[in-house]
Amino acid sequence: MNMKIFSENKKAYYNYNILEKFEAGISLLGTEVKSIKGGRINLSGSYIMVKNNEIFLVGAKIPPYQPKNAPLNYNPERDRKLLLTKKEINYLLGKSKEKGLTLIPLKVYTKNTKIKIEFGIAKGKKKFDKKEIIKKREIQKEINKEMKLRG
Repeated sequence: MNMKIFSENKKAYYNYNILEKFEAGISLLGTEVKSIKGGRINLSGSYIMVKNNEIFLVGAKIPPYQPKNAPLNYNPERDRKLLLTKKEINYLLGKSKEKGLTLIPLKVYTKNTKIKIEFGIAKGKKKFDKKEIIKKREIQKEINKEMKLRG
């Protein structure tokens, strides 16, 4: 399987505990597909919203492929519909209504020539959880540094 990752939301893993992951197709314009394949998509600050029993990617920035040749009313931050089955949509509807849970995009990639998005059901981390992660990372760096000096 040929898979190329175009964008990854690394802050999502720092700010949230990812409980469950999903994969969906994205409804895109032709120029957006070319722009994404050129690696020009930004997921930071974006989220996934449920409205009218449909799921949308909100706040993802996809600049036009050719800025001078873009459609007049092109909006790089427009809401983009995610393509999921009814069963998945109903499940996500229930989960999104639970207190403390949000839907966060994790990465955009290709799968068999189709552009897909991976998103997760996430629960926000507390400040002390983030500090704990940083402390563990620093300790691991020190251990690795000592191992290199001795080895």
